[in-house]
Amino acid sequence: MSESTVRTEAIAPAGTVVRHDHPAPVLGALGLFTVLLGAALPLIDFFIVNVALPTIDHDLDAGPALLELVVAGYGLAYAVLLVLGGRLGDMAGRRRLFLLGIAAFGITSLACGLAPDAWTLVGARVAQGAAAALMLPQVLATIQAATSGDRRARAMGLYGATAGLSMVAGQILGGVLVAAAPLSSVFGESAGWRSVFLVNVPVAAVGLVLAARTVPETRSERPAPVDVPGTLLLAVSLVTLLAPLTEGRAAGWPVWTWVSLALFPFAAYAFYRVERRADRLGRMPLVPPSLLRLESLRRGLALVVPFSIGFGGFMFVIAVALQQGLKLGPAAAGLSMAPMAAAFFVASLAGPRLILRYGSRVVTAGGLIQAVGVLVLALTVWREWSGLGMLGLMPGVAIAGFGQGLQLPVLFRIVLSDVPAARAGVGGGVMTTTQQAALALGVATLGTLFLSLVPGAGMRDALAVTLLVQLAAVALTALLSLRLPRRVA
Repeated sequence: MSESTVRTEAIAPAGTVVRHDHPAPVLGALGLFTVLLGAALPLIDFFIVNVALPTIDHDLDAGPALLELVVAGYGLAYAVLLVLGGRLGDMAGRRRLFLLGIAAFGITSLACGLAPDAWTLVGARVAQGAAAALMLPQVLATIQAATSGDRRARAMGLYGATAGLSMVAGQILGGVLVAAAPLSSVFGESAGWRSVFLVNVPVAAVGLVLAARTVPETRSERPAPVDVPGTLLLAVSLVTLLAPLTEGRAAGWPVWTWVSLALFPFAAYAFYRVERRADRLGRMPLVPPSLLRLESLRRGLALVVPFSIGFGGFMFVIAVALQQGLKLGPAAAGLSMAPMAAAFFVASLAGPRLILRYGSRVVTAGGLIQAVGVLVLALTVWREWSGLGMLGLMPGVAIAGFGQGLQLPVLFRIVLSDVPAARAGVGGGVMTTTQQAALALGVATLGTLFLSLVPGAGMRDALAVTLLVQLAAVALTALLSLRLPRRVA
């Protein structure tokens, strides 16, 4: 009988009380690997498409606006539905929603890979983002509910490392798959970009089998019903902000983009008022404002935002600059980020030991190191652009990656350290929504800045300026980290 099985003492002498023993569910090593695999897939897929955009454009005659939607459609659906996915897991069971989400992710990935035209691909990407939103919140909630003490700290550290590595690995894997085109005998010239989606199908199938056997079922003891007004207002808030920022430049900034941006503050304020009123009345809003009274969560999220804006924007911009500016192939463009992934991995391994000694100051040190890396990269771009290649990029991206590896895993631990197990799904949904919305905002803002500068300033200067803007976000992260609780649970 497994540790997660409910055991009942069925036979007892007359007149005695029958004991019902409900041991806490335990997430074993293979179960942890499985949920981390589920955490990796959505983040890899947010970035894997960056290096495939030129081939998608060529094969499907998509054009700039539709290419933006291929990226933004996934990101918007993902960000809008993440908190709802966490709430549904609390209600119906996190293992059940994880299984449903990973199965849907595999099916929608298949639909993306087989898309015959650009609009079909956009629709499949939106559905894929919705599937990811069902799956990802269950990962953090399961870790919170089925681990404790040092095991939870290690699991959260591994989650943070997985998230950071996935974002870089997505770009590397995308470049390799586009260049290798393993399905060329079936799909011809379009095999490369189709492979970046179809590779998810067998991975999702393996994850489905493993999850069914190794992930314990957990749910909230007092699940709350779905907060319909809160869900709708959160969706309106995110869409009115992210849609115009993402599509505005490619569409020529039509009237609807300005109307949408003007509506955003009103939608966001309405969402806050509705959630605060529900919280005061003792209901369970989608995002309880009382949860934001947790100092660790509030201050941790304040760092996740600038970190993710800078990271999301950088990965999009560097993919465009390397392929269109330096004329690197997709494999070379993707592999140029390998030093960042390697350095991130090394830092994430060292992080737990450093945290025991220095606490949250590890985040401050990581921000300073990342700032040095971004500055080195900007200077390299400025001085060596015409002959720049993978070796020239290595010092800057490696230093930046090491700094990022000292920050992200620790931030995730801090954000969720004081969230009660009963609200694990909500807490995980809030954190991942914040991260995903900020990643999408980074692509929209830094990407728009870069692409707007290119016609007048040229690729080199546009990239250098964008890197300096990212440097400002890194500096903000480092400054805000000084306000974090010194001790990390």
